[in-house]
Amino acid sequence: MKDYKKYFILNASPEEVYNAITNPMAIKIWTNEEATMSAEPNTEFSIMDGSIEGLNLEFEENRKIVQQWYFGDEETPSIVTIKLHPLGEQTSVELRHTNIPDEAYEDIVEGWNEVYFGNLAEFFNE
Repeated sequence: MKDYKKYFILNASPEEVYNAITNPMAIKIWTNEEATMSAEPNTEFSIMDGSIEGLNLEFEENRKIVQQWYFGDEETPSIVTIKLHPLGEQTSVELRHTNIPDEAYEDIVEGWNEVYFGNLAEFFNE
């Protein structure tokens, strides 16, 4: 199991970023895929046509999102924590993803950088 941590800068306020990550209609816009999401703890979510699924654990509006991502039959929970920090008119996003299965690590890192935050960056730069 491996961990991944990275910071991303997005051209949007923390409120706008939080909405883009937690609102299913907004997720559909930046992913071009259906999404099941609720900003309520203990609800399951599915985004990017089911390629990312898990359980919402914790929310601090406009500040923090904590999720458990599902990886098959893995016993150790894989936890994603996204913290939003105001940075002038931008947002510094602190991503920490723990307990990523070794065989999925490279794909997950590429997914975070190219797809998830790549799409969000494009969405906010348009």
